[in-house]
Amino acid sequence: MDLNLNDEHSMGTTIIGVTYDGGVVLGADSRTSTGMYVANRASDKITQLTDNVYVCRSGSAADSQIVSDYVRYFLHQHTIQLGQPATVKVAANLVRLMAYNNKNMLQTGLIVGGWDKYEGGKIYGIPLGGTIVEQPFAIGGSGSSYLYGFFDQAWKEGMTKDEAEQLVVKAVSLAIARDGASGGVVRTVIINADGVTRNFHPGDSLQLWHEELEPQNSLLDILNTASPEPMNF
Repeated sequence: MDLNLNDEHSMGTTIIGVTYDGGVVLGADSRTSTGMYVANRASDKITQLTDNVYVCRSGSAADSQIVSDYVRYFLHQHTIQLGQPATVKVAANLVRLMAYNNKNMLQTGLIVGGWDKYEGGKIYGIPLGGTIVEQPFAIGGSGSSYLYGFFDQAWKEGMTKDEAEQLVVKAVSLAIARDGASGGVVRTVIINADGVTRNFHPGDSLQLWHEELEPQNSLLDILNTASPEPMNF
């Protein structure tokens, strides 16, 4: 069987950004694929751009990383010139500029989220091609196909921080259950006036959905357990 091990690394992925009353919650799974092979089962797809702005990355891992690196550099220069942190809108427009000007070479979809003192919590979706859309919530990656109806029903205005994070974790776990390119753990980032909080939700703590199998011990877990007593004949 050809596993396509020479393919580029792809974060076939599920990424989500949700606004709530006071800030935003970003979430993502952690599976990075190379063809049919899982190259990294615990990757971090939520990348810091500034102290108050983060980006969720999907598509080609290399493309999304280089866009994030360039935008982080430009925002650092921008912050020095202005003497204050960049707004979420400025950060999202820089990402949009990079994505649009290089749209023939990039295969990446991004969600920018953060909080600033002028507009509060904001989410911007920047899909393939470099369009920018401000939304109360945004979903992306291969797993997003399974989530549009769920978010139409489940998202509501004025959610609390805990409600928003629970919604994001539930949505990512639903996508993991159906999408073969999404998996691993769920990482969330909460951004508000008080700063940034990162949370980690292990795969074995996620809710199981229809026909999902119970998690099994890995080979490493088995090897690390005490050896059984030898049999006497």
